[in-house]
Amino acid sequence: MQKLNLPENNFRFKTEAGKKFIFDEVRKKFVSLTPEEWVRQNFIQYLIRQKKYPKSLMAVEKQITMNRKLFRFDLLTYHRTGQPFLVAEFKAPGVKINQETFDQVVRYNMTLKVDLVAVSNGLQHFVCAIDYENGSYSFLKEVPEFRK
Repeated sequence: MQKLNLPENNFRFKTEAGKKFIFDEVRKKFVSLTPEEWVRQNFIQYLIRQKKYPKSLMAVEKQITMNRKLFRFDLLTYHRTGQPFLVAEFKAPGVKINQETFDQVVRYNMTLKVDLVAVSNGLQHFVCAIDYENGSYSFLKEVPEFRK
């Protein structure tokens, strides 16, 4: 798979019927290894290993309902209180991050009300802190460490 702008990790892989799979520590199962999944798994490991996010407080590819429509976010992390904290949207490395990508994750946040929104294609990463009180947001240089 393509080298990403994230720390390297050791993953478990398997091949079945000519198709490659990667082990997802959060979902505790092998999942199809697509370029987007490669980005997701590397970003998850970055959060766990470098930023100290507990994998027990992560949800991957879960559905939410907004205006009677189903949507699926890529990654959601929670505070220890159970409140959503960070929602992330991932794209394959060959997909350019654009306004449409941000619009997608911001739509999810209308329901989730997280503190942080992240978008990554594995090569570029964008993280925004949401200030609900002032109705604004600010870009951060990197994902902050998990606060205990």
